Amino acid sequence: MVFGEAVYAQQDYIQHVHGSSSVDTSKIWLSHEHVLVDFIGADSIRPKSWSHHSIMTEVLPYLKDLANYKVNYFVDATPAYLGRDVLLLEKLATKTGLKIITNTGLYGARDNIFLPKYVEEITADGLANKWINEFEKGIDGTTIKPGFIKIGVDTTDPLDILHQKLVKAAALTSLETGLTIASHTGKAVGLWPQLEILEEMGGDVTKFIWVHAQAEEDNNSYLKAAAKGCWISLDGLGWDMDKHLSKLVFAKQHGILHRILISHDAGWYDPQKDRQSITPYTDIFTKLLPALRTRGFSEKEISMLLSVNPTKAFAIERE
Repeated sequence: MVFGEAVYAQQDYIQHVHGSSSVDTSKIWLSHEHVLVDFIGADSIRPKSWSHHSIMTEVLPYLKDLANYKVNYFVDATPAYLGRDVLLLEKLATKTGLKIITNTGLYGARDNIFLPKYVEEITADGLANKWINEFEKGIDGTTIKPGFIKIGVDTTDPLDILHQKLVKAAALTSLETGLTIASHTGKAVGLWPQLEILEEMGGDVTKFIWVHAQAEEDNNSYLKAAAKGCWISLDGLGWDMDKHLSKLVFAKQHGILHRILISHDAGWYDPQKDRQSITPYTDIFTKLLPALRTRGFSEKEISMLLSVNPTKAFAIERE
């Protein structure tokens, strides 16, 4: 989509747990983080088994710290059956003032252990109807609506048959709702078959985020992906700064910075552990930005990464 700023702001919005806000490309984002992730598996996960009080006690100091860096939007990328808890996110948003964005969709990576059994029998249309219903009516009996679609695939070509179904369902949901698809992908070998499915179904590649793109070793894949129009998410900044820095320098040098998203992929309260080790959400501000400035990144380019790009990536067009 190409809009003048005034038209863009009037027509599009961002959906978060407290409602919706008109787009504003001056706001600061973290576009791929996690509050809670439960790796027990779809067959065993029990959302009512964890304590909101205990989680908030652990996580709130890290979220409140973001006020020091004027963060406005916090995208929680935890999907259903992996710990998505929209009422917890709503409480955290109230306590912190952050606009927290949750998702619809399902996660097939790691050999489908986080997929509920019904995915084997349901059609892509049926799956899309479930996700569209969450967008239209709310998640898990609440009025909280998703701000994007989160799926996950294993890095293979061709894709696993269930993962093909997830991509098709995501494409159908995106076409109906305007929601952006964020797909846990990793190396580019798993990206191309997803984009092919999306294009075959008439979907919009500019509404697709290649998640964990930092795993790709051939930087030329970024040029190809950017030329197709998809978003390239370097979202492991909580874990590996040097790799991200070199890739951002490459993106600047090759004129594709306008297709790049950055985030930490940090947090991760794990209800299966007695002792928590939360990874902070601040390395971008304390480590990456100073490093970018020393390498000649302008304030406009930094604003593009922190504000303009994620706003455009997650914006939903009003009907």
